[in-house]
Amino acid sequence: MTGKDNKGTAVVTGASSGIGAVYADRLAGQGYDLVLVARRADRLEELAEKLRYAYHRKVSVISADLSDDDDVRRVEQAISADESVTLLVNNAGLGGQQVVATADVDAAERMIKVNVVALTRLTRAVLPGLLARNRGAIVNIASVLAFDSSFGGIYSGTKAYVVNFTEALHREVAGTGVKVQVVLPGATRTDFWELAGSDIDQLPKEIIMNADDLVDAALVGLARGEAVTAPALVDVAKLDTFLGARQAFYGSLHADKPAPRYAA
Repeated sequence: MTGKDNKGTAVVTGASSGIGAVYADRLAGQGYDLVLVARRADRLEELAEKLRYAYHRKVSVISADLSDDDDVRRVEQAISADESVTLLVNNAGLGGQQVVATADVDAAERMIKVNVVALTRLTRAVLPGLLARNRGAIVNIASVLAFDSSFGGIYSGTKAYVVNFTEALHREVAGTGVKVQVVLPGATRTDFWELAGSDIDQLPKEIIMNADDLVDAALVGLARGEAVTAPALVDVAKLDTFLGARQAFYGSLHADKPAPRYAA
């Protein structure tokens, strides 16, 4: 590859399988060097070797558990110091259909650390460099369950954070050369479901997307500058209607006195 082909370095978390592995493949094909982050070192090395051979890109790996504070800080230091980084894909995530009363509190804490804390810290690690270079993008993988708590308030709550965090970040970088995108996958066929203790085959086949199609759509959305990408959404006007209604609702929440229904 020539220097012209090189788009910089993309950091992909949760890269050892599923959505993250597809992102790694697609981004290498687009001309990015890669830093792949995940817990499973053997699978990372296997994927890295495959991508080096297929695309002749530089691919490095960081084996890290993003629920571990020391590991998160180790990844932060590596990517914040790398001036070639132009793209961060915060894909790593933990799931689980847990209600609060019966949730394993340690498992819930790990979920929050990976889905919320690590995502925030890694974003903060690369953002100053992207802004200084006036180039690059941050992609945060949320979930349609950010808008539906029936799967359990813990997981849904973490993904609602990702949506709000990313929307605010998009406004923060407006007018710069840095893009910010949140992706809203629906049911996607990966090993995420098995790890979360759920059976995706219990869902109707017509609502299950494969990871390749999801990532390809998300990359089109990123190229188009979408702040919110919902790959399964056919009528994009529904997104505009939803966001507009939410803003109107927010605008109605301010007054100098309580609403009349609360009068004694």
